Amino acid sequence: MLKEQDFGRPVANWTPPKPPAFETLSGTFAYLERLDAERHAELLYAAYGGSDAVWNYLPYGPFDHLDAYTAWVRNAASQDDPRFYAIFNIDSGAFEGVASYLRISPMAGSIEVGHINFSPALQGTRAATDAMALMMGWAFEAGYRRYEWKCDAANKRSRRAAQRLGLSYEGVFRQAAVIKGRNRDTAWFAAIDAEWPALRTAFDTYLAPDNFEPGGRQRQSLSQLTAGVRVAEDPSLT
Repeated sequence: MLKEQDFGRPVANWTPPKPPAFETLSGTFAYLERLDAERHAELLYAAYGGSDAVWNYLPYGPFDHLDAYTAWVRNAASQDDPRFYAIFNIDSGAFEGVASYLRISPMAGSIEVGHINFSPALQGTRAATDAMALMMGWAFEAGYRRYEWKCDAANKRSRRAAQRLGLSYEGVFRQAAVIKGRNRDTAWFAAIDAEWPALRTAFDTYLAPDNFEPGGRQRQSLSQLTAGVRVAEDPSLT
């Protein structure tokens, strides 16, 4: 007979959250709106500027011409899962990347962020961080319990980004997929709802104007601010 300690803790007053409704997410340095082929494809294609490297770890791309990318955007934008957003960098005044919610599971209270594709101009900017904070914030404030990030285990840049944002390392699923004819091991990261208040404080502190010198140099790094929240570090990054 199962004993009480053999069960997980009760989840009091649990109500499954709603799926994302494509509302615009607005921050200090970025805003996100539903991806649209007519509004965004040409601008994003120009932002990627023939940089094939941005497609290395994605299952699609690079695209040889605008028409091919526009067709991909049109198809991606029509889906409910993944739900794609275009990212506008307020500092530069341009759309410079995309990201999506995917594996949206309201009954489990779980949602993933993925298909992240930042143009060279967006990479490493405050707008990029703000965009990720906005997506995480919407998920937890909507009632999701778990926020996931998965990436090719060979993609050290993505693994470093997940950890910097405060997501905890949860391991590697070996031979999880075949992408572009190559094996993909998948590294898993996640944050949970109990960690969101501390992560929100970390994001607010990092993105505050007084955390940046006049030239844009940061005074406190986000990695330092989220270190106390993460329950497990990625050993590949040490």
